Amino acid sequence: MIPEIFLRAPVGLLPVLAFLFALVYMDSYKLVSLKVILAVIVGGCLTAIAAYFVNPLVMDLLQLDFQPFARYAAPVVEEALKALVIIYLFRTHRIGFLVDAAIMGFAVGAGFALVENFFYLQAGAGSNMGVWIVRGFGTAIMHGGVAAIFGILSQTLTERSMKVNPLYYLPGLLVASVLHSIFNHFPFTPILTTVGTLLALPPLLGIVFQRSAKSMHDWLELDFDADAQLIEMINSHSFSESKIGRFLGDLTTKFEGPVVADMLCYLRVYTELAIRAKGVLMMREHGLETEIGERTRANFEELHYLEKSIGKTGCLAMRPFLQMERKDLWQLNVISK
Repeated sequence: MIPEIFLRAPVGLLPVLAFLFALVYMDSYKLVSLKVILAVIVGGCLTAIAAYFVNPLVMDLLQLDFQPFARYAAPVVEEALKALVIIYLFRTHRIGFLVDAAIMGFAVGAGFALVENFFYLQAGAGSNMGVWIVRGFGTAIMHGGVAAIFGILSQTLTERSMKVNPLYYLPGLLVASVLHSIFNHFPFTPILTTVGTLLALPPLLGIVFQRSAKSMHDWLELDFDADAQLIEMINSHSFSESKIGRFLGDLTTKFEGPVVADMLCYLRVYTELAIRAKGVLMMREHGLETEIGERTRANFEELHYLEKSIGKTGCLAMRPFLQMERKDLWQLNVISK
């Protein structure tokens, strides 16, 4: 006879992973690779381990009993820990649109839920199969869902910024913590909260995916045309008469001639890589995959060389005409691996 723990474990652990990979399947642009998702899940697992040690310390510090702590303080602690992983992904330009913000956020929450439910399994808590249905389809999906909501709100507030004010992450953290707290307020009606979670989350994420797909399609078309026009302008004889050409000409009074020449090379190489990245995404939109060639890798090596040659001051001087947003650096991550 099969031990009951082997029957409970899949019910408690697998639904959240199935939901996550359903989200990945819905992503027509394939913005997040399986390798990255697994790494983010591990990050979520580490946040659950951290919460195991941090929660008792905070409970002692606030001198709260278990129930009020679980309702009001634990959600803030746990969502803040999960948020740190997502903020790291923002800071390293791994997130560019709402779709990958939702997927990455849900992956962090999935990792957290896996460790939490595994801990409950090991402790033997809740031997009733109904408890594990609730934990697998309710609590675990809740952890992934509220972390996804944090990612979505943070992406919405910061997508047009390069240097993000940390205060912009607070609304997402507040919403995630409040939703988590609401879920924890109803321990005696677990079936209702589970059903509510399953009814509310899929439509919300469906709307996010639809809106993000349209936004990305529009961005690809507009920016692809703009990048192509810029390359044509750089290669033309009238480039020096353009706004960017005059801007580079003005920089000759502040930088040596070879540095300004490297700035022009940097602009050309960066724009060529941006066009390549958009081309890859357009092909993915139509179900086609393409290999990253040696020329693209050589362009990245040249870009890194030019960054060192220009220096930090020169890179800052170029910022006005590059007009970079986070998603402009994110698109380079699409083809950098």
